[in-house]
Amino acid sequence: MPELPQQSGHLILVADDVPANVELLFDQLQSLGYRTVSAFDGPSAVAACFEHNPDLCILDVGMPPGDLGVDSRSTGFEVCRRIKRDPRTSRIPVIFVTALNDTGDRVRGIEAGGDDFLTKPHNRLVLSARVRSLLKLKAATDALETSYRQLRELEKVRDDLMKMIVHDLKSPLTSVLATLELLGDGDFGALTVKQKGAVGDAEAKAEDLLALIEDILEVARIEEAAVTLSPEPIAPAALLAELLYEWAHRFHQEGTVASVLVDDDTPVFHADKPLLKRVFSNLIQNAVTHSSSPIELVMSARRTGDAILFTVADTGPGIPPEYHELIFRKFGQVASGTAPRVRSSGLGLTFCKLVVDLHGGMIWVRSHEGRGSAFHVQIPIVADRPEQKLPRPK
Repeated sequence: MPELPQQSGHLILVADDVPANVELLFDQLQSLGYRTVSAFDGPSAVAACFEHNPDLCILDVGMPPGDLGVDSRSTGFEVCRRIKRDPRTSRIPVIFVTALNDTGDRVRGIEAGGDDFLTKPHNRLVLSARVRSLLKLKAATDALETSYRQLRELEKVRDDLMKMIVHDLKSPLTSVLATLELLGDGDFGALTVKQKGAVGDAEAKAEDLLALIEDILEVARIEEAAVTLSPEPIAPAALLAELLYEWAHRFHQEGTVASVLVDDDTPVFHADKPLLKRVFSNLIQNAVTHSSSPIELVMSARRTGDAILFTVADTGPGIPPEYHELIFRKFGQVASGTAPRVRSSGLGLTFCKLVVDLHGGMIWVRSHEGRGSAFHVQIPIVADRPEQKLPRPK
């Protein structure tokens, strides 16, 4: 294999079994400022790709196949397939140079992963234009890949830092809560009404902060697949009735009129009940909290194909269409003038989506601003994953 010329510029592999053709392409490419390296058969072309990682390959279709296991009319296609199959070389653009002008051969080249064609004898200006175009495309693709990799690395650093911070915060915050509880109970002496109110407010805010920490840790555990499902038989009517009972006091406080509607033919399904109850509790919490006036809330369930479709519908302020996907992302929140401003972690619906995804289900929202919202949760009747015996993280 010839030595690489000592010049700057993109490196281009030229593979052709005719030395005169290689020399002609070398002269043309080097005059345009490109570096070149050659190969004269299929195996040496594959080896040169892995050894030199060129910015572009120009392959003759008909070359000696060596041990590639194809006929000589298909060697270039097989070299291209092997280049595109390997992650190290998959983004290298490939131009086929061939005397064949048959549509079938061009289709085979495209199916092999080829990016362009030159017909022998090729035109120097056409060669230059196509090489420049593919190199620009590769540079843009490489830049995008690098940016994506850097973004993922930054996200990991951010997530690791967040987990470290919340872990470090949890223990002292628990001690703060315990002390505030003792103080409020009068263990350190009697408090005035005003002092009791102040301690109660501080305790409530500390509990909100602890709930935020728990949300962050739980979302992190689910994302890392550290939470496993323990499916059990669940009757939809009983599940919703249980939620209605548990939220009855809060509904009374907020003036919420809640009801349950379940079709008679809705069957028992299998899911992780504690996790699923937290999903619906989050949806109920959002409906009640984000409305400045009493609302009506309807929780319903019915069978749809091989799944159960749950709906939590309210008559609250609604959600603008542009937020329907954003709210399921981490820290995604709605900025609306019709809803009251409330403190929120922005993780509740992220948690809901992660749990529903773990069950092999779907969650989505139908809503219009000023006309209420309906959150739909679809869960398979039969659990996708077998029961796990691992302990559930606390």
